[in-house]
Amino acid sequence: MKSLKKLKIQGGHSLRGEIHISGSKNAALSIIAASIMTEERIVLENIPHLEDVTTMIKLIAGMGVSVTLADDNKLILDSSKIRNFLAPYDLVKTMRASILVLGPLIARFGEASVSLPGGCAIGSRPVNLHIEAMRRMGANISLEGGYINAKSEGRLKGSTIDFDPVSVTATENVLMAASLAEGKTIINNAAKEPEVVDLADCLNKMGAKIKGQGTDRIVIRGVKTLEGCDFSVIPDRVETATYLTAVAMTGGSIK
Repeated sequence: MKSLKKLKIQGGHSLRGEIHISGSKNAALSIIAASIMTEERIVLENIPHLEDVTTMIKLIAGMGVSVTLADDNKLILDSSKIRNFLAPYDLVKTMRASILVLGPLIARFGEASVSLPGGCAIGSRPVNLHIEAMRRMGANISLEGGYINAKSEGRLKGSTIDFDPVSVTATENVLMAASLAEGKTIINNAAKEPEVVDLADCLNKMGAKIKGQGTDRIVIRGVKTLEGCDFSVIPDRVETATYLTAVAMTGGSIK
């Protein structure tokens, strides 16, 4: 009989001590994608060890990004030699957040080919919000063979983007694309999540001009280039809440 993996918990004990909260996965994914928007080096700290993060690293490495794991939680990324603008299906199918490379690639290189998360079928979590936003900013986009093929003649143009419904990843894609676009972009009904704020804070540290993050109206004034920076990803709020709940249930004390 095949052995089963299991956890055995003996209750009745208070939880006490001091722990470190891992970095937010969703914040890390968008910020790793943002690293391809500059020729300069990006140093990211508090990166969590998770499969989706590994997939995003593989995705940008396949484009030509130099990736160095400096220690357990630090990434050094050098995107100065990107030559490939493809996000292939074999990676995108395992992680829908791969769509986050669409905006950065179009904004910096004027070209991108990103697989739809479900291949030829758009699926239950459509990417039409991303596509329509990029089109409003001047990108020419076609859907062929399960891929989003995008090109831009010159810099993207600032625009007013009204999201319906609210989308975290679409907000993040526009934040990144608009940071290198010509003119002002306004995102109405923008996602307010802390991960969106963290991405905006990182982009601002790279030289972007973003205001309103954390509200439903974000204003971005495009710049010509972005710089490298050192940035620490915010702690994961779900992991934090899990420990807080466990400690409260057991009458413990934790730092």
